Amino acid sequence: MSTAGITKIEKTSGSKYTEDWVPIKNIANGMIELNTGEFVTGIKVSPRNIFILDPDAQNNVIYNLRNFYNVLDFEFWVIIADRPVDINMYLAQLQLLYQRNTSNITRKIIMQDINKANQFMGADFNVIDTEYFILFKEKKGEIIQKRIHNMIGTLATAGINSTQISNSDIRMILDNFLNGGMTTNFGTVMA
Repeated sequence: MSTAGITKIEKTSGSKYTEDWVPIKNIANGMIELNTGEFVTGIKVSPRNIFILDPDAQNNVIYNLRNFYNVLDFEFWVIIADRPVDINMYLAQLQLLYQRNTSNITRKIIMQDINKANQFMGADFNVIDTEYFILFKEKKGEIIQKRIHNMIGTLATAGINSTQISNSDIRMILDNFLNGGMTTNFGTVMA
């Protein structure tokens, strides 16, 4: 963004800080409360590789997804976001497993996994988990819960798992959009 854009934002909002012009009042119970009294919430959809299914099962999932989207009679957003994954715990578990095993064949397989994981930890790879969300905006709590329940149920008929988004999911989505995917962890500044 050029400095002209920053100046324009400062003039219209009176501030150069993002949190001063994004209309978020609060994040709680898996919802963003906006200054307008509306809430933004939705579901997190678990990915599913339908291409490993037989053709009839693939067509069934696609048919049910088409029905899912046709049932949504409100404005919604499909969000795809990448979340960094820390595989250090996985590596530590592999190393413990390697030390406990005495079979040379098993140790060789575990060592191959350790080496592969170490490659992912290198500078050339970013280990990420891609997550899928369907969000919507609504004022009334009973409508919010009905929509979430219907979306989860309709996706379940397609064989796709989903859950209501959490506060952590919301913060990750906001970090992706507002901070270019960089997680912000601000601490207390000491004088």
